[in-house]
Amino acid sequence: MGSGTSISQPVNMNSALTQEQQALYQNPDVIQKILDHTRTIAIVGLSAERQKASHFVATYLRSAGYKIIPVNPRAKEILGEKCYPSLTSIDQPVDLVDIFRPAEACLPIVEEAIACQLPAVWMQLKIINLEAAEKARNAGLATVMDLCVKMEHGRYSGGLHEAGMNTELISAQRRHRFI
Repeated sequence: MGSGTSISQPVNMNSALTQEQQALYQNPDVIQKILDHTRTIAIVGLSAERQKASHFVATYLRSAGYKIIPVNPRAKEILGEKCYPSLTSIDQPVDLVDIFRPAEACLPIVEEAIACQLPAVWMQLKIINLEAAEKARNAGLATVMDLCVKMEHGRYSGGLHEAGMNTELISAQRRHRFI
């Protein structure tokens, strides 16, 4: 799959979102754009515990070439990276905010992302806050909800098939970021 191509149909997931909401917040073109243009990801709720999903996702994303910025007020360092207590305390550019917090905690995080003029927010798989998603989208942020950034990266980069998952993509070529 070459640069600039897109996938017109999302993978059929067991999402609690309606089809209209999926079209807004699980749009394959938006997902591809985020993954292709992101270099630095602030992960809000990144855990220092290796068995937690956030830690696993961060490890994967780092190995895929992304810079990870942990946002966790209860930790000083995670994965060898300095932790920040909030998005406003980060002293470097951020391309994507990946949210690993309960749905009810998403709105203040999105408001902080808007205040920081960050370009994109991503609420992880099974994290659904329609008010936060709508606020982010209305403020011009690329917005994804109820999907896993790791799984989507693997799917669009051609890597999930190696784990035995049906990516619904037919291609022998791996995508390259930053093109």
